[in-house]
Amino acid sequence: MKLRIQFSKYGPLRFIGHLDVMRFFQKAIRRAGIDIAYSSGFSPHQIMSFASPLGLGVESRGEYLDVQVNEPMKNPMNAQEMKERLNAACVEGIEILRIVRLPDNAGNAMASVAAASYTAAMKQDESVRQAGVSLSDFSCLEPVIPDFLAQDQIFITKETKKGVSQVDIRPGIFSLSVHDGVMEFLVDASSAGNIKPYALLDALLSSAGKETPPFWTVQFTRLETFTRTADGKLIPLGDVGEAF
Repeated sequence: MKLRIQFSKYGPLRFIGHLDVMRFFQKAIRRAGIDIAYSSGFSPHQIMSFASPLGLGVESRGEYLDVQVNEPMKNPMNAQEMKERLNAACVEGIEILRIVRLPDNAGNAMASVAAASYTAAMKQDESVRQAGVSLSDFSCLEPVIPDFLAQDQIFITKETKKGVSQVDIRPGIFSLSVHDGVMEFLVDASSAGNIKPYALLDALLSSAGKETPPFWTVQFTRLETFTRTADGKLIPLGDVGEAF
């Protein structure tokens, strides 16, 4: 049986890397007594797949993890009990939000990712002010967004193992707005066209003729991760499954 776990990552744990998060869940699943399935071979490991690795420093309420459990389980439990057990095994900064059972034909979390929604807000602590950052929020960007989105192409510089290239991100910007000084956006998060939040912010500020603040002065939060249905509609990854 395949399960999809939605969780949040926040506070100091936003600085914990993807591999450490994976190791954490491996231990938490064992502590929660969940009868997870293991791969075969010389070095068996828990069968799990994360949707989209989160950048360091980014908080999230829309992280997803797929696991495969044995059926029937040694200790049968419903989604609510499993959620409670996992949360009891978690530390502050990781919270399980919901667990659903996936249909047999569902693609794994990583391969299913199509888009993600984010917010970006300027931090208000003293260290930001001491750094001499002029921006207090992103209200100044609200008037320039219509012209920014009206462009046929928006190029950013992207560094890869093969070198530096220019990439057009305009097709992957699905929505962009500013409300009460907070930037909100929905962008491509697929493996082929993933748009990093800071890259979009930099492109928008550059088009407005403003200097981009250091990454550490901006708090990015991933709100949700989406997949596409057969008719092209974006839905949260957690809506693919059902309660059990």
